[in-house]
Amino acid sequence: MAFLNFISGIHQATARNYLLRVTECDKAEASKIAKEFGKDYFDGDRKHGYGGYRYDGRWVPFAKKLIEHYNLKPGDRVLDIGCGKGFLVHDLRTELPGLEVTGVDISAYAIENSMEPVKEFLLVGNATKLPFESRQFDLVLAINTLHNLQLPELEQAFKEIERVGKNNKFIVVDGYRNEREKMNLMYWQLTCECFYTPQEWEWIFQKTGYSGDYDLVCFE
Repeated sequence: MAFLNFISGIHQATARNYLLRVTECDKAEASKIAKEFGKDYFDGDRKHGYGGYRYDGRWVPFAKKLIEHYNLKPGDRVLDIGCGKGFLVHDLRTELPGLEVTGVDISAYAIENSMEPVKEFLLVGNATKLPFESRQFDLVLAINTLHNLQLPELEQAFKEIERVGKNNKFIVVDGYRNEREKMNLMYWQLTCECFYTPQEWEWIFQKTGYSGDYDLVCFE
């Protein structure tokens, strides 16, 4: 297992007004709507989620890092859990022609409104019960996804990641290293159920048997 600082460039590119997030509307109601993972979350008002989830190429450098670090080659199989509209699936396939990338997401809306070039490779599914054979993928990804699960579901998701993956797995989870980052995360998040300190995440990995690599998003 290794900590890989792969996501910070993408995360830090977004400007965030943390206090406005909790004063501009009823945050509890906004969170309730966001957790439906429908049109409001992806393409509705910003207070409910992305405020328009459109492809802009920001995942290309990230895709290149994954390809290089895990020495991926044509014919290898990659699974993206929580693929949304398939942006990373698209970029991985584009950057390495012949790479077989499949995406799964709990949101039927996201899959129905996904990128046309990769729509055939995406399906609706749950991280806690992946519709794939054991040891089917050379690399399993879960980027900004597992934090949406409660602890019992999180444990099951890790078991599923271990089951369908061969050797390489990489996840990105939410966390905090001090009280300011904890408050910022709570102000900003809409769908998070699991967010912990780095030490707590490492404890969870050990308890659930997760053997892959990870990155940690902190809201500075």
